[in-house]
Amino acid sequence: LIYHRFYAIIRPRGDDMISYFDLEYKDKLYLDLHLPESDSFDLFVYFHGGGLCRGNRKGFEAFSESLAKRNIATASVEYRMYPEAKFPDYIEDGADAIRWLKDHISKWGECTRVFVGGSSAGGYISMMLCFDNRFLQAVGLEPTDIDGYIHDAGQPTSHFNVLKELEKDSRRVIVDETAPMYFVGTSDHYSPMLFIVSDNDMFGRYEQTMLMINVLNHFGHKENVFLSVQNGKHCEYVCKKKKKGEGVFANLIIPFIDKVREK
Repeated sequence: LIYHRFYAIIRPRGDDMISYFDLEYKDKLYLDLHLPESDSFDLFVYFHGGGLCRGNRKGFEAFSESLAKRNIATASVEYRMYPEAKFPDYIEDGADAIRWLKDHISKWGECTRVFVGGSSAGGYISMMLCFDNRFLQAVGLEPTDIDGYIHDAGQPTSHFNVLKELEKDSRRVIVDETAPMYFVGTSDHYSPMLFIVSDNDMFGRYEQTMLMINVLNHFGHKENVFLSVQNGKHCEYVCKKKKKGEGVFANLIIPFIDKVREK
């Protein structure tokens, strides 16, 4: 291990990936960067799940290693969470992380494309960044500056813990300015996006995801919206590997990334 006080722990992981840990992108907020052995690569910015109140940026080598083999770097990002955080702190943190990466990624090589996504609560964050353009605009970017989005089992209506913060019943289905769905149709163009959800997902998550896609289709965005439905429970594929060591989540998103690369 090589320890850099202000930058990172550098930990080689075989021939395909080198990891830089504990990169501070904002005051006391950090990300881990997993890079392929290449001078030119695409970047996947990933926000973890956990209901906006738990979880962390660690433990996603199952898919980051597989992505590195396909010349895709992964930035695993932490963000403020409840009970200390309040809406929209975690979304602002997501925008700040993307801004930091765009400003600094050239230190490690040429970044050709940037994809943004997350699982569960992280999928809610990625959707808010995609559809409510105020967050990325606040850091000098547009949602369409992102080449593609991967929304994995996120809540397109108001997040249940946002409802708790607002002292509302968290089971309610509310579409207001805290909901990604609220902003669909406020822009004429969206970057390509992949939605992932399970057929036995959290209560209502499958149905809300289908509604979100139908609303996007109704506004004429069908060609840019892709769907992958998994057999099983909520996000159980994220940290799984196949028998050959391939990351299951990586195999779900690589075909989408390849579609964007072909354009």
